[in-house]
Amino acid sequence: MRKIIVSNFVSLDGFFEGANKELDWHNADEEFHEYAIGQLNDVDAILFGRITYQMMAAYWTTSHAAATDPVITGLMNSKNKIVLSGTLDKVDWNNSNLIKENIAEEITKRKHQDGKDMIIFGSGSIVSFFSPLGLIDEYRIIVNPVILGKGNLLFKGIHERLKLKLIKTKTFNSGNVMLCYEHA
Repeated sequence: MRKIIVSNFVSLDGFFEGANKELDWHNADEEFHEYAIGQLNDVDAILFGRITYQMMAAYWTTSHAAATDPVITGLMNSKNKIVLSGTLDKVDWNNSNLIKENIAEEITKRKHQDGKDMIIFGSGSIVSFFSPLGLIDEYRIIVNPVILGKGNLLFKGIHERLKLKLIKTKTFNSGNVMLCYEHA
């Protein structure tokens, strides 16, 4: 069965984006870049909510992205993208599919299909929706050495405790620390 993996940067105080959705605090150097390439090579689908999908599509389809980072641009553009949104009517980024209804059921079906794992970048609303349903198999939380003071929490509206087990860590030279968890 395919796994769903969450991979997100967070600040030391737990925010995955700033109060105005800014991401300029992300600490991504060449070492992290190599890690990101490996991570993308290990999956065959990316799950997005509407906001993250629109932001990613607006960036990764540009000539600037292709010139600045051709490897990740190629991977992002070639991967299957599953967009979970009740408000979008269509998705135009290549290899994108829209799921508007019965999201949990549709994702559960896809987990049982053949293929590599699926990954979520950003998309805090999807992470918060999937977590209590047990749809996320692995959490890769990359703690950045910054305190934002305010922003948007990665886990919102979760009302019951979810016990996790640390399965691996990775320390980056930049000061980032990846904490990798699965359900306990």
